[in-house]
Amino acid sequence: MTSTEPAGRIVIREAAAGDAGEILTVQRAAYVTEAQLYGDPFIPPLVESAEQIRKTIEDGAAVLVATEGSRIVGSVRGQVSGTTCLVGRLVVAPDAQGRGIGGALLAALHERVEEREAGVAVFDLFTGHLSAGNLRLYRRHGYRETGRERVHDHLTLVHMRRERA
Repeated sequence: MTSTEPAGRIVIREAAAGDAGEILTVQRAAYVTEAQLYGDPFIPPLVESAEQIRKTIEDGAAVLVATEGSRIVGSVRGQVSGTTCLVGRLVVAPDAQGRGIGGALLAALHERVEEREAGVAVFDLFTGHLSAGNLRLYRRHGYRETGRERVHDHLTLVHMRRERA
């Protein structure tokens, strides 16, 4: 996969280790509303470091970024484990949300993994039960709820799965 253009000047490409700092900036900006929604400022995406993201990229995870000009405006990760791709950290900068970037990143991740990982049968992810927009997005992209896990009084994780196309 080279790049995909979901709308306007947005280009989706594979992340490089040097993108880690900017990915972290977008990730933190995007997850602030989730932290407020659940009343928890210490959710993992907000306390992750640029070095951890760099290591994820260098270790071979599928990490894609959406760029607008030279600016990263979104990112998503996929980690293959056996026949499953664990999808995580789908983020879009707050000022770029609502333009189809998240959906384009998710579709590009599915495409990339299916092209390069013949053994992958399913994509799994989770999101919080109050994250209505995320749940809608995932359902539009073929994900179905497989279970719920209560983590805290204020948070229940909704586990979702999508079969390989």
